[in-house]
Amino acid sequence: MQIHYFQRYHTKENVDTSNVMLMLSRLYTFSSSKFFTFLKEFVFSNEMEPQLNFILQEKSARSIPDAVISQSSFKIVVETKLYNEFNLKQLVNHLQSFSTEDNKVLLTLDPRPMKKDLKDEFDFYLLSYNEKLDIPIVHCNMTFEGLVEGLKSVIDERDYEIMDVLYDFENYCFAENLIPDDYKFMRAMTAGTTLKDNLELNLYYDDAKRNFSKHAYIGLYSKKCIQAIGKIQKIIVVEIIDGELQYKIEEGQEIMHEELQNIKEAILRSRKYGYDLAKPHRYFLVDEFYHTNFKKSTPYPIQRAKYFDLKDILKCDELPSTDKIAKTLNKLEW
Repeated sequence: MQIHYFQRYHTKENVDTSNVMLMLSRLYTFSSSKFFTFLKEFVFSNEMEPQLNFILQEKSARSIPDAVISQSSFKIVVETKLYNEFNLKQLVNHLQSFSTEDNKVLLTLDPRPMKKDLKDEFDFYLLSYNEKLDIPIVHCNMTFEGLVEGLKSVIDERDYEIMDVLYDFENYCFAENLIPDDYKFMRAMTAGTTLKDNLELNLYYDDAKRNFSKHAYIGLYSKKCIQAIGKIQKIIVVEIIDGELQYKIEEGQEIMHEELQNIKEAILRSRKYGYDLAKPHRYFLVDEFYHTNFKKSTPYPIQRAKYFDLKDILKCDELPSTDKIAKTLNKLEW
């Protein structure tokens, strides 16, 4: 029978926060050095030195003691959400939680990265707010997956006791959907007419009104075969208003010049197919499309889209790189 370290059954959001605190406290108890290494590398953006300092003959205002042992202070204020419902007013109010600490961090935690518009707005406010402070406040936005991966990086696999705790915490995160499983899904989309353009421009576009389930990979389907696969880097909604291209980033970081040029080229090429891309369309930008030959063995073609669980298809615990996924799919049928 497996022993669980973390509470499984709950209805309140704050239990997830409690389990995060329990995981971090267990790490601190196991090794304060590894705990502070995690904080320095993944939470604080400055040179945090929380360990004890041993100083000989440090001069004070009225005397020179033989030695001083000191430690810098820090404070981490944590705000956890489950559905990316962060609120600007609430985040701003949290800034009042800090006092005279040497290191100050507002840690926002969610299954997914904070929405870019809100993060930019809050970080801009924080920049102005910090001008009034001697010691600035750092904002660290982290996902539960990023938290787990960060902890893994500072714990040695031979530290069996704490690794058991971490594995249970990771399993808890998966069970509670704190680490979304969309990372393992490929969405195969019909791409007969535009297949050549998709491959050359490393993108796929679709009507922005169409809903879809979260996924990490795009498969280009044509002639009863998935002919290429790419890992999604950014999702952007684009439309043309008064002759000007307007866009909104839904996922990913700021769009690069080359990516924007590829979108403009896709719009230009679409005219020969009779498509109207002036209306809002959603663009899925991939790192690169890798050729494959994942054949459909059953009689009928897919109508528009089909989802594939790549971990299940490849029979693996962790997904390899996209090019290796493509090579493996090339040997399989569905």
